[in-house]
Amino acid sequence: MKKTSALLLPIRLLTLIFLTGLHTFALAQTKKPRFRVVAIAEKGGGVHAPFVTEAKKWLAQVASENNFTIDYIENTEPINDAFLAKYQLFIQLNYPPYMWTDTAKEAFRKYITEGKGGGWVGFHHASLLGEFDGYPMWPWFSEFMGGIRYKNYIATFAKATVHVEATNHPVMKGLPATFAVEKEEWYTYNKNPRLNVSVLATVDESTYSPDSDIKMGGDHPVIWSNEHMKARNVYIFMGHHPDLFKNEAFVKIFRNALFWGAGK
Repeated sequence: MKKTSALLLPIRLLTLIFLTGLHTFALAQTKKPRFRVVAIAEKGGGVHAPFVTEAKKWLAQVASENNFTIDYIENTEPINDAFLAKYQLFIQLNYPPYMWTDTAKEAFRKYITEGKGGGWVGFHHASLLGEFDGYPMWPWFSEFMGGIRYKNYIATFAKATVHVEATNHPVMKGLPATFAVEKEEWYTYNKNPRLNVSVLATVDESTYSPDSDIKMGGDHPVIWSNEHMKARNVYIFMGHHPDLFKNEAFVKIFRNALFWGAGK
């Protein structure tokens, strides 16, 4: 009898450990996410598809580590008030400010101007403002981006140095004073958005390599926030090449923007 009891003890202990593990797993599976994110990236994406692919991998890892969820859409058809109300952050990962349905335009405008739902992080194509692919420019989005219109870009790409300007802004937290971006198109606009937005970082046009005549004339914002809107928002011009996810500064900016935009 004593021998049998001695054998039962480790069996019971193992059973208890197993059941505790199952309970912990079940709790993890049912744990409510901290927040929900929706990201829009057009189907296919052309030359920007590799950037989107890397972004999705990175976001999946960050979401897993920080207990939030991400849903992806490829066009604006699903967007309305009820749809946006489910999310605490809208990421415009690779989608221009045209090809939007009228319902989506109005819902997004309210989401940003009223600030009742969540924040916004936009990359690269979000400032492609003008008449493209048969679509007119969306005037409100132009105002949101600082009253600008797209003018030109460096089609052959250029390496450049970015200067952090708003060192105290949460999106710029932990960034060095300057950092290099190896390959970008560096859009130019019909005017500088600075008068209408808070500039967080600029690109030093004198560092273009190879040099280019396509410049803003010295003051060239590339990361900014429109503080006239109630929703937290930040536009990050970079977003063309997948190697950006090997750039520690870019990854830190994206991560900071994600949690700041979601209010977390």
